[in-house]
Amino acid sequence: MGNVFEAARIDELDSGQAKLVEIEDKEIALFNCDGTYYAIDNECSHVGGPLCEGEIDGSTVICPWHGAEFDLKSGEALAPPAEENVNTYKVHIDGDLIKIEI
Repeated sequence: MGNVFEAARIDELDSGQAKLVEIEDKEIALFNCDGTYYAIDNECSHVGGPLCEGEIDGSTVICPWHGAEFDLKSGEALAPPAEENVNTYKVHIDGDLIKIEI
């Protein structure tokens, strides 16, 4: 098990929203998909677009720069132009806190 860090409060992230959090010098995009929370690298593997600003479609995020798509559960690159996956991070809910394991 990695280190667990407080990332946000549940009331900071409505369903269908994302938030940029910085933990251990990493930019992480935190997503609320109908009450299920996902955390992935914020940087698109194509040319570094900010995934926290992307459109959420179910459990997929679409990069706002060039339209690459990533699965929020696995980090898998689902659509070009991205060919490489992004890292995912385990999310823990502790009362009204959202914590991310790095």
